[in-house]
Formats: sequence, structure tokens, C-alpha cells
Amino acid sequence: MSASRPSLRRVVLLGHPVAHSLSAVFQNAAIAASGIAARYEAVDVAPAAFASMFASMRETDGAGNVTVPHKSAAYAACDVRTAVAERTGAVNTFWVEGGRIVGDNTDVAGVRAVLAAFGETRLNGARIALLGAGGAAAAVLEAVRGDGVSVRLWSRFARGGDALGARFPEMDIAASADLESACDGADVIINATPIGLTGGAIPVDPDRLPSNARVLDLVYRRVGTTPWVAACRAAGIRAEDGLTMLVAQGAAAFRRWFGREPDVQVMWESVQRARDDAA
Repeated sequence: MSASRPSLRRVVLLGHPVAHSLSAVFQNAAIAASGIAARYEAVDVAPAAFASMFASMRETDGAGNVTVPHKSAAYAACDVRTAVAERTGAVNTFWVEGGRIVGDNTDVAGVRAVLAAFGETRLNGARIALLGAGGAAAAVLEAVRGDGVSVRLWSRFARGGDALGARFPEMDIAASADLESACDGADVIINATPIGLTGGAIPVDPDRLPSNARVLDLVYRRVGTTPWVAACRAAGIRAEDGLTMLVAQGAAAFRRWFGREPDVQVMWESVQRARDDAA
């Protein structure tokens, strides 16, 4: 299920906040490189205004992305959802088709791209510490579903963790009471919370992590890497931030909206220029 509408003119990112986002940078670069007469814009939408803004997409035949904190709300508001979106309970990519809003979750493709950055396409029985229970965490579970992994899940909200685990009953998922116990003995540690998006906070002190663990921080910064990735690398732990995930999910979204392949190299070059300019 995907769109192929050359008449599409407006593509949006709906989130709160969105000032840090690089999505408009690389999506507009890819749109221009494809010769499409469209424009991608980031729109800051407070939670109270999200439902009306999202519903208005039907009237304008729009398309776009959804980011924190609206992925669950977008899932509930869609008229139709892809199988991946149904399994994750979160929507980060949408378009209008036949007057109905269709929701998808391209974050799953983004998580797989980050894993590939470690030279792995499957985790085959790994022990995963997953921090968070929102839409990004659901994308992680969908991405590794079928790999025989065991997951120790930490969330600030017990109800959210329980609901997420219930979506994947076939997986070995257990709740952890605290961050340190979740990370104990983990092969892969994934931050799927907004911690580190702004400020200098880090989820877990690298000294408390297994030295041979791989760290995936799904957060990214407009300039440089996240504090947690920097601290882990300084401690000799392999770590990647969420920039690879961002561009990969964006490329998948581009395919959904326009029915054609984006120039991923152009996407990456535009991101690098933007980061150099902001440094």
C-alpha cells in the first residue's frame, strides 16, 4: 500500500517540538533532485491541536511524517493502516488515498538501517535492553521480531510497557524495574526515549554498561552526536545515534508518498551541509 501521486504538493512533519528536525532539509533536497513540484515543511503542533490538524490533511490531500509525541495519536486517527503500523500501534508516515488517511510505520525500516550500520541485519538470539515504550520502541520490537531475541524493557510508565509487550506476545519481553537492571548483561542497548534530545542528560552511565555492548541511541542532534553516544564512545563502547534511522525512514516515506526512489546520497549530502553550517 503506497501512494503515487505526482499532484502531491504539500508534505508536512507534525511534531512538538520540531525545531531540531533535519527532515525538511533532506526531504526537500530529494524532492528537488526528483523534479517534483512539492514542498516539505515542519509544523510544530501541540497535543491539544493535533487531532484537528491531522484531520485537515484529508481536505488538502496532504501527506507527511509524524514525530514525538504524536505517533500513537496518529495511529488512532488514521482511517486505514498498513500491517506494520497495526503491529506497532504507531504511525510516523501518512498520506491521503481516496479521501482516507493511510498510516504506515517507516521507523521500522529506519531501525533496521541502524542495525546494518553495525554490520548486522539480524540479531539472532541477542539480549536487548530497550529503554522506552512509545512508538520508537514499538518500531524496534517489530524490526527484531523473529530474531529470537530476549528483551528487557524499561519504561517510566508501567502501563505503557505492559501495553507494548502485549502487542508482541510471541516475543520474550520482560519488564525491568530500573535502567541498570535492564542493561545488565545486554548485548544491545537501545534508547527509544527522548532523553538526550536537548540538554546533556544521558539514560545510563557508560560505566554501568557491558564493555562489549552495542549502543543505539535513536535520538539525534542537529549538530554533533548525542551526549550518550559521545560518552559511550569515549568509554570504548560501540555506539550510533539516530541520524541513520532518520534518513532511512525518510527514504522509505518518500517512496510511499511519491511512488519512486529518492536519491539517498543527495539526502545525506544535504544533511551534512546543514550540520556543517550549524556547527
